[in-house]
Amino acid sequence: MLAAINDLSYSIGERTLFSHLQFIIEETDHLALIGVNGTGKSTLLKMIATRQGDISFKKDTRIAYLPQTPELDDNLTILQQASKLSPHAKEFELKASLNRFGIENYDALVGPLSGGQKKRLALSCVMLNDCDLLILDEPTNHLDTTMIEYLEKTLKKFNKAILMVTHDRYFLERITNRMLELDRGKLYSYEGNYESFLKQKAEREATDLSAQHKREQFLKKELEWVRAGAQARSTKQKGRLQRFEKLSQIESIKEVNNVEMINTASRLGSKTIELKNVSKSFGDHLLFKPFSYLFKRYDRIGILGVNGCGKSTLMNMIAGEINDYDGEIDRGSTIKIGYFKQGVGEMDESMRVIDYVRETSDALETADGVLTARNMCERFLFDDHAQYTLIGRLSGGEKRRLYLLKVLMEGPNVLLLDEPTNDLDIETISILEDYLDSFKGIVITVSHDRYFLDRIADGLFVFKNQTITYHNGGYSDTISIEEDKETKVSHKEAYKEANKATRKKKLSFTEKKELEELSKSIPEDEQRIKDIDEKMNGLTDFNEIASLTKERDALEEGLEEKNLRYLELLEIEEG
Repeated sequence: MLAAINDLSYSIGERTLFSHLQFIIEETDHLALIGVNGTGKSTLLKMIATRQGDISFKKDTRIAYLPQTPELDDNLTILQQASKLSPHAKEFELKASLNRFGIENYDALVGPLSGGQKKRLALSCVMLNDCDLLILDEPTNHLDTTMIEYLEKTLKKFNKAILMVTHDRYFLERITNRMLELDRGKLYSYEGNYESFLKQKAEREATDLSAQHKREQFLKKELEWVRAGAQARSTKQKGRLQRFEKLSQIESIKEVNNVEMINTASRLGSKTIELKNVSKSFGDHLLFKPFSYLFKRYDRIGILGVNGCGKSTLMNMIAGEINDYDGEIDRGSTIKIGYFKQGVGEMDESMRVIDYVRETSDALETADGVLTARNMCERFLFDDHAQYTLIGRLSGGEKRRLYLLKVLMEGPNVLLLDEPTNDLDIETISILEDYLDSFKGIVITVSHDRYFLDRIADGLFVFKNQTITYHNGGYSDTISIEEDKETKVSHKEAYKEANKATRKKKLSFTEKKELEELSKSIPEDEQRIKDIDEKMNGLTDFNEIASLTKERDALEEGLEEKNLRYLELLEIEEG
């Protein structure tokens, strides 16, 4: 046993976040703590990291802690800050760790760094510290997929205890061996990873509801007996009354309220948004080369790439917040953009929740009729009391939820989502995913949440080597394509090696005929792929799009094989 949490409680004013929590951390546990926003996950992690409350640790237990928002000094250089976070590490160790997390300019100031760069800086130092217990609060926030995959591989090999809060479901699936759920002030433990947790939680809730139903039936009968005027003269009758009293005091299982997403989209005309050879540079630094794309009416586009490649810049260009770029962005007259940025936008923390929402609108036309700001707040889990709470008193996740509500109050038909899953709990993310399925408009999202991209995207803009390319499908489909391309490249090299011995050989009659046929069929296949791309740009029928996508994929696969064979025959012909 590494640590025993014996009796932890925490309250904010009259509100109790959790009470009398008890659990054990073993020396090789990879634990994940999950729960809805505002339940106290980050507070619990901080209490354990700073050894607050009744917690017993094994002697000389060393803890390394990454808070959700690392405290960094903007006036220090990266190397100075790293030395401060890891005071016992040597300079070459700090530099090596920074390099592993993609940070090479050690003399740059911390202040101008992006959120992702600051997170990588803090992570590189935390991972460098020798520890027995590694505590990570939302470690994947603001990281690009390359860094997330690197961190995932590192943590899978980590042979000490880990306790983390994360919304990354692939992380939970691949790293954890036990899950802790903080639900309405109580803690529940589940053996296994995320998939096991989902099964066990469903079973627990079914059992709890069944037990509650039996108790309610028993209480109903007992209440009839009490009302019948039974005299509590005998010991048996007194015991029965005492048992009734005891069971009556047991708190019933409360229904868990979830965010209610409502279709708020305004009508979207046939003309959408078209990118015409858009490119962007900052001085002599080229972010991305000219790129063109015509958005379909119900497109679900994910944007993928490393930090600093220009993803958010492209979003700002589409939103009209950046106008100094090359090329043209043509927007239809009915386009109404709602932009959910990283962080929480400009929030006045001295404002009340309801006033912040009313700044945008106090009445919204929805599929359910006209809803007031109060109605919308309730559907986003801000009850009467919470609506008059100051924004500064909300948790990070609650602020993100409030910011999302404000964006939807604008009634957009194009949603730009920049890292929408950061700081949201898994339940809210799942509801957001379901909402996006039925959203009557265009969704464009920058996200490094691999599960989220697999769930909602039907196409990806992939930023790589200053070039944007379009891929059909979600994250896993794109990774599969990239790996397949690498395999085919290696096959091409193998063909070249194998053909060295046959270069002096002449083509047979059959091979000459095959070469002529390939010379004709390759351009035909290439033209068919172009025709499919043009046809898909104007489609809204998902079945027809799926059929054409399948045909296109088959053509591309066959075309690669034909090109390899064509090269082989050409090399033989040329000797």
